[in-house]
Amino acid sequence: MTHPPTPATLKFLRALHLACPRCGASGILKSWFATHSRCPSCDLALERGEGDFWMGAYVINLAVAESAAALFGALVLWATWPTTKAATITAISLAIALPMVFYPFSRTLWLAWDLSFRPSEPGDSATEP
Repeated sequence: MTHPPTPATLKFLRALHLACPRCGASGILKSWFATHSRCPSCDLALERGEGDFWMGAYVINLAVAESAAALFGALVLWATWPTTKAATITAISLAIALPMVFYPFSRTLWLAWDLSFRPSEPGDSATEP
C-alpha cells in the first residue's frame, strides 16, 4: 500500500506529538524509551534498515538536551552572580534529566527527518519485500 507524500512540516508536527510521522497515528511508543517495530496504523517499519538508524536520534537528543541545560545553567548563573551554587545544581540536574525527558521526541523527530528524505523503502510495510 503506497502512502501519499506528506509535507515535512506535518511530519515534524506529528513527531512532536509522539505520533507516527507518516500517518499521524498514536501508539508507536512501546514505553518512554522504546518504540514498537511498526506503526499500528500504517505498518511503517520504525526501524528503517540500518543497524545504526537511531544514531541520529541520539545526536539530536544530546544536542538539544545538553544545549538547553547549558543555556538554563548560564541564565541562572547570570541571575544569581556571584553565587554559583544554584547555577551548578541547575545545570547538572538538567543535564541528567533533559536527555531522558526529550528521548522519545528525538526518536520521532529523527524518524520524521528520515521520512522527509526517504519516504518509502523496501520493507517499510510488512506486505512489501
